[in-house]
Amino acid sequence: MRDLEKNTDVALGPYDKVVIGASVRYGRHRSAVVEFMNRRAPALQAKPNAFFSVNVVARKSGKDRPETNYYLQQFLRRLAWRPAHLAVFAGKIDYPRYGFIDRLVIRFIMWITRGPTAPDAVVEYTDWQAVETFAGTIARM
Repeated sequence: MRDLEKNTDVALGPYDKVVIGASVRYGRHRSAVVEFMNRRAPALQAKPNAFFSVNVVARKSGKDRPETNYYLQQFLRRLAWRPAHLAVFAGKIDYPRYGFIDRLVIRFIMWITRGPTAPDAVVEYTDWQAVETFAGTIARM
């Protein structure tokens, strides 16, 4: 496992397959992930590969699939790489863990989208069965 913001030159040669995951923060996936994927697109495409996005929009029915998740579709348009397998997971809201500014911004976004806004709320939205299914896909690659 590698953090692409800290390890921008990960050598992909030793790996049999590549799985990249990224979360949405403030409406976007991190630019370091996009840059890595675009710079390494041929190497990524040459191996069995997958990508998953974690974004709270996926908590809503109809936005919990790769083809219907706005953030994932927007992200894919920025990539030269075309992942062979895709998944999207909703993740978790954990207000007590966030800093002051993050808590305010996320609560505002949740208020707009009719999500939880209590400052002490911890809500797990992850569909763990979907995660397990995706893990099975990765194991079979």
